[in-house]
Order: sequence, then structure tokens, then C-alpha cells
Amino acid sequence: MEMKLDTMKGLKRTHYCAEVPLDGGEVVVCGFADRVRDVGNIIFINLRDRTGLVQLAFNDETDREVFAKAQQVKSEYVLMAKGVIRDRDQANPNMKTGKVEVAVTDLRILSKAQTTPFEVTNSDKVNDELKLRYRYLDLRNPKLTKNLIMRHEIAKAAREYFYSNGFLEIETPMMMRSTPEGARDYLVPSRVHKGSFYALPQSPQIYKQLLMVSGYDRYVQIARCFRDEDLRADRQPEFTQIDLEMSFVDVDDLIATGEGFLAHVVKTVLGKEVTLPLPRLTFADSMNRYGSDKPDTRFGMEIQDITKAVEGIEFPVFTGAVEAGGSVRAIVAEGGAATYTRKEIDKLTEHAKGIGAKGLAYIRWTSEGANCSFKKFLKDGDLEKITNALGAKEGDLVLIAADKDKVVLPVLGALRLIVAKRLDIIPADKLNFLVITEMPFFEYDDESGKWLAMHHPFTMPMEECLKDLDSDPASVRAQAFDFVLNGTELSSGSMRITDFELQQKMFEALGLTDEEIAAKFGFLVDAYRYASPPHGGMGFGLDRLAMMLCGADSLRDVVAFPKVQNASELMSACPSVVDSEQLDELGIAIKE
Repeated sequence: MEMKLDTMKGLKRTHYCAEVPLDGGEVVVCGFADRVRDVGNIIFINLRDRTGLVQLAFNDETDREVFAKAQQVKSEYVLMAKGVIRDRDQANPNMKTGKVEVAVTDLRILSKAQTTPFEVTNSDKVNDELKLRYRYLDLRNPKLTKNLIMRHEIAKAAREYFYSNGFLEIETPMMMRSTPEGARDYLVPSRVHKGSFYALPQSPQIYKQLLMVSGYDRYVQIARCFRDEDLRADRQPEFTQIDLEMSFVDVDDLIATGEGFLAHVVKTVLGKEVTLPLPRLTFADSMNRYGSDKPDTRFGMEIQDITKAVEGIEFPVFTGAVEAGGSVRAIVAEGGAATYTRKEIDKLTEHAKGIGAKGLAYIRWTSEGANCSFKKFLKDGDLEKITNALGAKEGDLVLIAADKDKVVLPVLGALRLIVAKRLDIIPADKLNFLVITEMPFFEYDDESGKWLAMHHPFTMPMEECLKDLDSDPASVRAQAFDFVLNGTELSSGSMRITDFELQQKMFEALGLTDEEIAAKFGFLVDAYRYASPPHGGMGFGLDRLAMMLCGADSLRDVVAFPKVQNASELMSACPSVVDSEQLDELGIAIKE
């Protein structure tokens, strides 16, 4: 016989499960049956909602109809229960409400569940694809619930901070003109203007700059952004950005605003203090010391230049690199000699080759002596000269790379992270914020043979670099900065070009013709003809910030309905084929 479902009629929820009073009283709670224990004359049901758990209790004193109904309950049934708070016979220290239970006087079964494809509160070892197909079930997992609540708290704290600092929240269009910003656009065909397309915004960049031209001197928006690019653990095709722009400021004002925001969020969400101002490193220093423009500074193992220390050593790898204008650099993994065998060092070497290195030299210093991969090229005192320069000692592992700096630095930077994780020397509970300043203005694209804007073409160069725009583009630094947390980029920002002639010059330096400038940016260039206050801004990735503060491994853990590696969403089978009538309306034919 089909179970008859109850209604909520006559009852209203009084408390969330984990917020029931611990000192007694009558309550009405609602949620999912997390766990059911039926031991004959006693039934316990752990009721779960977004706040946590509370135990419902049924025994000999319970009304017989209520008890009989409790016997029908299975996992994930949706329940509503009225009862009296009482002390538990045995407290559960793992539950916030573990000292009490609800002696149920009225039980309503509002919805029943089929057997779920996996245990929703214990799904760590369940296949990711299965969990994503049933994402609405996986979202019942308390871990994901906690993450999404923290994400909400971050967004709430962001609004509090920016509202209290005079920012106006203004929405910008979701359908805009396609403009080059680094990644491919998601395009939306126009039914009315056949053959023309809107683009979903990669960022609100142009519109927020126009708002500065319009006089809205402090803008903020929690904006949805879209980029058609390959996915990674810290990247999704659609993401959320805490986006801001400010007028009548300089780059230090921008950084101070971003610092204040981060400190407010961490204090509000985690209850931790962030010491301000944050440490700063120029891009050049960051690359030289850590081999990365987003370094993890929770541990040392900094890159050291030993070019002078190896002078006179006739090792062709070293001498060839130096003669070609490169350098010889190294990292020292303290205590790494015991962990890394020759076989494991070979794996590091293969990894280094895979990211551009020609090879990897090493010194593995054990109690039996220093095993050096280039020992046959050393004279008496050479090895000691190198280890002294590095401060290396017995038990350490030294990894050495020699080549052009653009190869050596990122290779050693990558190895630094791999070795640190292997040696387990990265403190998981530490938050190391950092500001990277003086970013390169241009980056050279080998494929096209052109200099491209490293951020976007509206970034302001540093004043002392303006003279080098045409003659030495590689040396030009920008009034741009990144906020970094534990090796993850949280935000990019910069001052913007507001001078019409300089903006024209910048477009020309990027190889854009007058026709291309007019077609892609004409309205922005025209706006600057009518005067613009000096302004700049930045965008914080809400998803990444939530991922870092939650301690999650992937953006999937802080996004309610994420995409997978091929940009599809498994639950709704998106994207999907559309019927021919829709395509005909848009004037689109699919090319085979």
C-alpha cells in the first residue's frame, strides 16, 4: 500500500536543527533523515538541515501512531517534527546539539526518497562523475553545505566592506560586444540582427571604465564572467568576480583598498587577523626568488643564483648556459637527501624536461658523502664552494638548473612546489597574502611573433617606462598588481590609461590598425575625448577566494553546479543540441 504523505498544515518551523535551545522547551524542526536507528522499542533519527543535526527520539512513551510512522522512515526522507527538548542519556560530543534530543510528539513525513545512488553524507570515495550527475544529492553533504555557506558569507562581507567605503553597486550588461581580452568569448547569436553576435562578458572591464568617465567614482559589482578556455582545478568557464573600479586614486590607493577588503573578509569569515599592509614583491623579485609570479611563501626553499660560485667549473651545461646569456641557479631542499632516491631524482629531471629544461643537475648529501651528478667535472674545493654559497649541509638535496632565466626560473619554481609537497613542509593552516607589483606590460607571443598586453590594453605603464614603449617593450613595467594567497592568484588590478593619445599609442604598439581600434574599442576611445578622471580597479575571484578560505581542493567544491573538464554540466546534460527551428530563426547552419 502506498504511503500517504503528510502536509505541514498546523505546524511552522521554530528552529533550525543545530540551533535548538539546549535548555529545554518545545520546538518544530524540519529536514532530511540523515540516519535511522531502530532497535525495537526505541527509534532514533538524526535530522539534518543546512545548519547540522539534531536527534529525534521515539520510545515507549511516544504516541503509538507517531511511533508507527517513525518506523516507516528511511534515509533522506523529508520530515517535520514537533517535540520537547530533553537531555540525552549519552551525549554525542561530535554534534553541536549532542547533549540534547527532541522527544517527538508529532511527526510528519513530507516526502519520501528512493534509495540514493550513494550515501550523501559519506561520499568522499564515490566516483566524481556519479556525484556530479546527482549534484542535487551531493549538495546535501555537510562539507559542501559548509563551503557554500562560507561562500555566501564572503559575498556578504564583500558588500558590507564596499558599501561602508562609499562604493555603488551597479550592474553592467551580460550581452556585450566581442572584444579581445585574452581568452575566447562565448558568443550569443542575435535573432534580430542575423549574422551578428553578442559576447558574454569575460569581465565588466570596459563598462566599469565608462562608469568612471560618467562620474560614478566608486563602483562595485559581484559579476558573472565567462571565458571559453581549457579548465583546471582552479578555473571554470563561468565564474564570479568581485569587481571594483575607483576614480581619483593611484596604485597604492587601489592596493590599500584590496588589502582592507581581504582583511575584512578573513576577520568576518574565519575570525583571523590579517596584518596590514601586506608584504609586497615586484614581479622581477618574485620570479628571481620563487620562480613564479604567484609564489607560495609559506615555506622557504628560495631560488639562489650560483653563477659566480660555479665559475671555473668546466661543466658544459653550466658554461654553455652562461655563455648564452643565461645563469646557473639552485634550490636547497633541507633534509631532502633521505627522501629523494636517485630514482626519484630522475623523475624530477623528467618533469623539469617536460616544462622546458634541458636537464637537471643535483647534489645529494648523505652521511656517506655528497653524491654529485657532475662530479667528474669538479676540481678540489669546487663542491665546497657551491655548498657554501648555498648554505647546504649534510642531509640536504640541491637541485640545479642552467639556461636562460626565462627557462631556469619557472622550472625551479615548479620543482620547489613539488619537493615541498613531497617533504610535507607547507603549513596547511597558514594564510600568506602577498602583493606582486610592477608587472610586465607586454609579453611576447612566439606563435604570432607579436608583443601582447599582459593584462589588457587599457593598463597604464609606469611613468618612467613610457619612453621605452617603442624601443624596448620587454623592459616596460605596468602600474599593475596581483593579490596572491598561498600560491594562488586572487586578483589582478591596475591603473588605467585615461589619456586619449597614449591609448592610441598603446593600441599601435600592440599592432592594431586604426580600423581595428575603431571597430573593437571605438566607443571607449571616443569616451576619453570627453575627459576622464584618473582611475583604476581590480577584480577578486570569488570562487577562488572561497576555495582557499574553505581549504577546498577544487572550485567544484565551492560552486553549486560546476562544469567538468570539457565544459559540460553532467547533471543537466548541458550543452545540448537544439532543434533545427531554433537554428533557422537565428540564421545558423551547423558546419559538418
